[in-house]
Amino acid sequence: MTFEELKPKVLDILKRTNLLRDDKLLQICHLLNDNIEYYDWVGFYFRNGDKEELILGPYVGEPTDHTVIPFGKGICGQVAVSNQNFVVPDVSAQDNYIACSLTVKSEIVVPLFVNGENIGQIDIDSEVLDAFTEQDERFLEEVNVLIAKFCF
Repeated sequence: MTFEELKPKVLDILKRTNLLRDDKLLQICHLLNDNIEYYDWVGFYFRNGDKEELILGPYVGEPTDHTVIPFGKGICGQVAVSNQNFVVPDVSAQDNYIACSLTVKSEIVVPLFVNGENIGQIDIDSEVLDAFTEQDERFLEEVNVLIAKFCF
């Protein structure tokens, strides 16, 4: 399924009034994981109140031990500090990478902004080397804008 075909499906999930926020986010994780072949782990991390750490939110994929990530540590922790997308074509080439699985080859993390504040991020791992393109970045930015609008 193309990104353009997925956008209205994301919006449909977000507009459901009978679902709690985390249920909506989990359904989005399933939607992306099930429909984009090279998305092998899809999840959200959120800032833990005033603490400079991220806590794991809804996700789909192999379980992870990384339920709390300090700001600055790993790709997600770096995005929490930089407020910038981070695309990693080859995780083995990153010094500050937290390995969740030996099968992960590349990763993309896109921050989620609410009222200009970085409150979290969507994190996607792939078992394919150099899996993510600029189209993935733009699509995930759009997904996060919709999430911010309908969930926060």
